[in-house]
Amino acid sequence: MSEHLLSPTSATTWREGPVPSRVPDELDVPRGGGPRRRMAAFLGRHRFRTHTARAASAEARAPQSGFPVATSSQALGFLGGLLEGRRGTLVWAIALNAAAAGAGLVAPFLLGGLVDRVTGGLLDRNALTTTVGVIAGMIVAQALLTFAARRASAVLGYDLLAAAREEVVRIVLRLPLSHVESSGSGDLLTRITSDVSKMATAARWAFPNLLVSVVLIGATLVAMLVNSWVLTLPMLGTALVMWLGGRYYLARATAGYITESRSYSVINSTTTETVEGSRTVEALDLGGLRIAQIDEDTEVSAQAERYTMTLRNMLFAMVDSSFQLPLVGVVLLGIWGHAEGWASIGQITTAALYIAQLQGPLDRVIAVLDQLQLGIVGTARLIGVAQLDDDRTPGEATPDGAKLTGSDLWFGYREGVDVLHGIDVDLQPGERLAIVGPSGSGKSTLGRLIAGINRPRVGEVTVGGVDVMNLPLDRLRTEVALVTQEHHVFVGTVRDNVVLARETTASDEEVERALRAIDAWGWVSRLPGGLEAELGHGKASLTPAQAQQIALARLIIADPHTLVLDEATSLIDPSSARHLEGSMAALMEGRSVVAIAHRLHTAHDADRIAVVDAGHIVEIGSHDELLELDGQYADLWRTWRD
Repeated sequence: MSEHLLSPTSATTWREGPVPSRVPDELDVPRGGGPRRRMAAFLGRHRFRTHTARAASAEARAPQSGFPVATSSQALGFLGGLLEGRRGTLVWAIALNAAAAGAGLVAPFLLGGLVDRVTGGLLDRNALTTTVGVIAGMIVAQALLTFAARRASAVLGYDLLAAAREEVVRIVLRLPLSHVESSGSGDLLTRITSDVSKMATAARWAFPNLLVSVVLIGATLVAMLVNSWVLTLPMLGTALVMWLGGRYYLARATAGYITESRSYSVINSTTTETVEGSRTVEALDLGGLRIAQIDEDTEVSAQAERYTMTLRNMLFAMVDSSFQLPLVGVVLLGIWGHAEGWASIGQITTAALYIAQLQGPLDRVIAVLDQLQLGIVGTARLIGVAQLDDDRTPGEATPDGAKLTGSDLWFGYREGVDVLHGIDVDLQPGERLAIVGPSGSGKSTLGRLIAGINRPRVGEVTVGGVDVMNLPLDRLRTEVALVTQEHHVFVGTVRDNVVLARETTASDEEVERALRAIDAWGWVSRLPGGLEAELGHGKASLTPAQAQQIALARLIIADPHTLVLDEATSLIDPSSARHLEGSMAALMEGRSVVAIAHRLHTAHDADRIAVVDAGHIVEIGSHDELLELDGQYADLWRTWRD
């Protein structure tokens, strides 16, 4: 499973030689010899040389089974768009930082002048008192301005973070469900946890610190030029080393961090699959294999982290060594300038103090550079999800009636492997159709097509004469709704959970009627606060049957004319299921229903029963008609009853 993370089958090749101008889309690690040897061989043989990319600079694409990754320019454009709407806050933060930096530059300048007066024998007590007073005042002013500047920068950072998180939620909620399920949970889970955390750190810490440090560096360099442009020349050495180190780091960091993030996705996928399939793992004694797989995935991830850590250490070592050069240069250049008469002792002192002041901001710039790279990669992975092609194109047509028809439906989850083979479905308004058959026969897939979750490869499903895939989702869910065996309670009140389907127009009376209809008002009214009782993590806990009743109440609020019930009670214990099926009977009243039956007594009460086997409808008719036919349904009925 870890192989696809660093797959050599991508259209990229390693090469010896200079760093290319484009950033690679993923790191390519040789196969064979285990993850440690593969990654170690990569680190040793290639000595951090990059490989040519298939497309644009950071146009990293996730593995075929995962989500896309946006380019670095797209990520920066996204963040720039967020800043565009916050110009006032940004300008205010820059102005306060500039004022704080200016206040901090006064003391070295005055101290330099004081040194010149001392060496020239011109210092008197009044001048000394005045200078000390001004310096003390500037220190206080700098402290106050620095506090205000950091507060303004933090407000800007947290505002950016809030806006970015809101946009990420909008992106995730717009994801086509068919793409989400085909891509697996590990990649998306990593993006909305680990990558959101990286983006958050960059927004609330790295960006504000970068803003503060850049303003301080810029103001200090201007002050150094005003003091003596010649004594500023030693800073060129630091600038050159930092530019070379930054160029070396940035050319490799994006690919490294993308690979590192992908390795987390693989670990999450392996862990999720193991936990969800724990019964199978235990039944087939696969524990050792699954542990070995997780160990291998973790080893590859560790090697990917060592790669990025090595990059950071090399960058820090290059930059730290460059901090000593300017001070030595100022002293040597100043001694020569003083001997030649064009530099005073005060100017040399001021230049040395300014260089000492620069070390802190330069250190912070290098520190936040790493966090910003992580933040940009995290943002690129997050907004890359929005690049998924939509699986539907809403049209203007309006359904005429509630008749639902599926014609010549073919569908497969993998190319060339169909699950359904030319199925026809004709559901009259108010009719109840039960779909039964062995596991893996295609029952749930047919239900998903009818509900408009997936688009059939061939054929179409229409409601009122309009293709369900051409209806906007908000309109489709008022026509056809899917109820699955999975239920979810969101953090919030009972009312919040029920009115999700029609939040702006549902009244408390309608919510109560919905809960009464599915026989849930009794236990809801006993909760502290009733409709305002808090549910979700750390709040009132619900039984699976109660949670499913909340889901059913949502459907009554949404009021679709057709329901697709996909074994909606199969994960609930039999006694609760019988009570819940009574609630569902109230929900189904007056509606067309397609029930994918797990318990055959549900099928017994349907108007018609369709038996699905190997992707075909092999029998269809009423319960009595199919028993008389004595085919597959009759066998299933006898087996289930006995």
